[in-house]
Amino acid sequence: MKRILILKTAAGAACMTFALVAGAQTTTNGSAPAASSESVGQHVDDATITTKVKAELLGAKNVKSEHIHVKTRKGVVSLTGTVPSAEDRDNAKQVVEGVSGVTSVKNHLKVSAAS
Repeated sequence: MKRILILKTAAGAACMTFALVAGAQTTTNGSAPAASSESVGQHVDDATITTKVKAELLGAKNVKSEHIHVKTRKGVVSLTGTVPSAEDRDNAKQVVEGVSGVTSVKNHLKVSAAS
Protein backbone atom coordinates (compact mmCIF):
# COMPACT_ATOMS: atom_id res chain seq x y z
CA MET A 1 0.00 0.00 0.00
CA LYS A 2 2.82 2.37 0.91
CA ARG A 3 4.59 1.48 -2.34
CA ILE A 4 1.50 2.47 -4.37
CA LEU A 5 1.34 5.86 -2.63
CA ILE A 6 5.04 6.44 -3.32
CA LEU A 7 4.57 5.50 -6.99
CA LYS A 8 1.57 7.83 -7.31
CA THR A 9 3.50 10.68 -5.71
CA ALA A 10 6.46 10.08 -8.01
CA ALA A 11 4.16 10.01 -11.05
CA GLY A 12 2.58 13.30 -9.98
CA ALA A 13 6.01 14.89 -9.56
CA ALA A 14 7.07 13.61 -12.99
CA CYS A 15 3.94 15.09 -14.59
CA MET A 16 4.53 18.42 -12.90
CA THR A 17 8.16 18.46 -14.07
CA PHE A 18 7.04 17.71 -17.62
CA ALA A 19 4.50 20.54 -17.50
CA LEU A 20 7.12 22.99 -16.25
CA VAL A 21 9.64 21.94 -18.91
CA ALA A 22 6.99 22.25 -21.62
CA GLY A 23 6.29 25.79 -20.39
CA ALA A 24 9.94 26.73 -20.81
CA GLN A 25 9.85 25.97 -24.53
CA THR A 26 9.04 28.87 -26.86
CA THR A 27 8.25 29.24 -30.52
CA THR A 28 10.35 31.44 -32.77
CA ASN A 29 8.04 31.86 -35.74
CA GLY A 30 6.80 35.19 -34.38
CA SER A 31 3.14 34.47 -34.99
CA ALA A 32 0.73 34.99 -32.15
CA PRO A 33 -2.05 32.50 -31.48
CA ALA A 34 -5.52 33.39 -32.68
CA ALA A 35 -7.55 35.44 -30.22
CA SER A 36 -10.04 32.64 -29.62
CA SER A 37 -7.43 29.93 -29.03
CA GLU A 38 -5.78 29.06 -25.77
CA SER A 39 -2.21 30.32 -25.42
CA VAL A 40 0.65 27.93 -24.79
CA GLY A 41 1.19 29.53 -21.39
CA GLN A 42 -2.44 29.02 -20.42
CA HIS A 43 -2.32 25.42 -21.60
CA VAL A 44 0.76 24.76 -19.47
CA ASP A 45 -0.81 26.54 -16.48
CA ASP A 46 -3.90 24.33 -16.84
CA ALA A 47 -1.74 21.21 -17.10
CA THR A 48 0.14 22.25 -13.97
CA ILE A 49 -3.11 22.88 -12.10
CA THR A 50 -4.45 19.49 -13.21
CA THR A 51 -1.28 17.79 -11.96
CA LYS A 52 -1.46 19.60 -8.61
CA VAL A 53 -5.14 18.70 -8.23
CA LYS A 54 -4.52 15.02 -8.99
CA ALA A 55 -1.65 14.91 -6.49
CA GLU A 56 -3.75 16.57 -3.79
CA LEU A 57 -6.68 14.21 -4.38
CA LEU A 58 -4.41 11.16 -4.22
CA GLY A 59 -2.89 12.37 -0.97
CA ALA A 60 -6.16 13.45 0.65
CA LYS A 61 -7.11 11.15 3.51
CA ASN A 62 -10.72 12.36 3.49
CA VAL A 63 -11.39 11.38 -0.18
CA LYS A 64 -11.82 7.65 -0.69
CA SER A 65 -11.97 7.37 -4.48
CA GLU A 66 -9.28 6.76 -7.06
CA HIS A 67 -11.82 7.07 -9.87
CA ILE A 68 -11.82 10.84 -10.15
CA HIS A 69 -10.98 12.39 -13.51
CA VAL A 70 -9.67 15.95 -13.61
CA LYS A 71 -9.74 18.45 -16.50
CA THR A 72 -8.75 22.11 -16.28
CA ARG A 73 -9.64 24.95 -18.66
CA LYS A 74 -8.58 28.51 -17.83
CA GLY A 75 -8.30 27.65 -14.15
CA VAL A 76 -11.75 26.04 -13.96
CA VAL A 77 -11.40 22.45 -12.77
CA SER A 78 -13.99 19.84 -13.80
CA LEU A 79 -14.26 16.69 -11.70
CA THR A 80 -15.93 13.58 -13.13
CA GLY A 81 -16.04 9.98 -12.02
CA THR A 82 -17.42 8.14 -9.01
CA VAL A 83 -16.98 8.32 -5.26
CA PRO A 84 -18.43 6.06 -2.57
CA SER A 85 -20.39 8.77 -0.71
CA ALA A 86 -21.75 12.31 -0.89
CA GLU A 87 -19.26 13.23 1.84
CA ASP A 88 -16.37 12.11 -0.41
CA ARG A 89 -17.84 14.18 -3.26
CA ASP A 90 -17.95 17.28 -1.05
CA ASN A 91 -14.49 16.62 0.38
CA ALA A 92 -13.03 16.27 -3.12
CA LYS A 93 -14.43 19.65 -4.10
CA GLN A 94 -13.06 21.21 -0.93
CA VAL A 95 -9.58 19.75 -1.58
CA VAL A 96 -9.58 21.06 -5.17
CA GLU A 97 -10.71 24.55 -4.12
CA GLY A 98 -7.59 24.77 -1.94
CA VAL A 99 -5.18 24.20 -4.84
CA SER A 100 -3.27 27.25 -6.06
CA GLY A 101 -4.45 28.49 -9.47
CA VAL A 102 -7.95 27.00 -9.27
CA THR A 103 -10.54 29.70 -9.98
CA SER A 104 -13.63 27.49 -9.63
CA VAL A 105 -14.69 23.84 -9.50
CA LYS A 106 -17.36 22.05 -11.53
CA ASN A 107 -18.15 19.01 -9.42
CA HIS A 108 -19.78 16.36 -11.62
CA LEU A 109 -18.80 13.45 -9.34
CA LYS A 110 -21.41 10.70 -8.99
CA VAL A 111 -21.99 8.73 -5.82
CA SER A 112 -21.67 5.02 -6.63
CA ALA A 113 -24.74 2.90 -5.93
CA ALA A 114 -22.70 -0.07 -4.69
CA SER A 115 -21.59 0.65 -1.12
